[in-house]
Amino acid sequence: MRKPARSAPVHDLPATTLPGPGDAAGMEGTVRAVDRALVILKAFHEEDGALTLAEVARRAGLHLTTALRLLGTLEGHGFITRLPAGGYLLGPTLLLLGDVFRRSLRLEDHVMPALDRLRAESRESATFFVREGDQRRCLFRLDSPQLVRDHARVGEVQPLGRGAHGRALIVFEDTPPPRLPIISRGERLREIAAIAAPVLDATGAVVGSVGISVPLYRFDAAAETLCAPLVLREAIAMTRAMGGDPAPIQALAAK
Repeated sequence: MRKPARSAPVHDLPATTLPGPGDAAGMEGTVRAVDRALVILKAFHEEDGALTLAEVARRAGLHLTTALRLLGTLEGHGFITRLPAGGYLLGPTLLLLGDVFRRSLRLEDHVMPALDRLRAESRESATFFVREGDQRRCLFRLDSPQLVRDHARVGEVQPLGRGAHGRALIVFEDTPPPRLPIISRGERLREIAAIAAPVLDATGAVVGSVGISVPLYRFDAAAETLCAPLVLREAIAMTRAMGGDPAPIQALAAK
């Protein structure tokens, strides 16, 4: 009877498969190079024209030789374009990746975890609305685990401009815009209070509103103190996840 083949012990393996003493240092150097390359990409701003090597190095906090080497690598992959005159611009690969990001973006992947967190931490109903012309539609919702709660259905259409969600969806159309998050008490339904804030996409447009609804008798000062920061936190986090800039939301929250 043949004996089963014996697995080669570690010391019998070719030397190239074994981690060398310098591997950790090499990995650290690779991570540092990636980090520096990303810093270079972030050194370019919307209002910039072509940047000189010296300016890229200054903004990234790198030596000229390091910046030149990393720019060459980024240029080889299309992340950077070098002009004949010597200036540097962001390259077309970034545009292609942006298109991939937008096409692969699924709203549900970001909304549902946010609603789950809101419901778990507030023990109230969490909802996400989108605008449809002069109305708003409930696109996602998780009901409160408490017996007494407001009732709304996914797909339900409600008026725009009324209630916390209705006003959050058009917050940047008001002059001046109100403070965020928006809080309503009995505004659409007499027995319901709500807190909502807008979510922005990569173009800066309002893609929806996220918030919490609470039976009015439960919405005391303690409930408002708890829920308002939660809603604002999720609106900012979702905006970032959608590729948007949360600065307009944060500015209105600081009013």
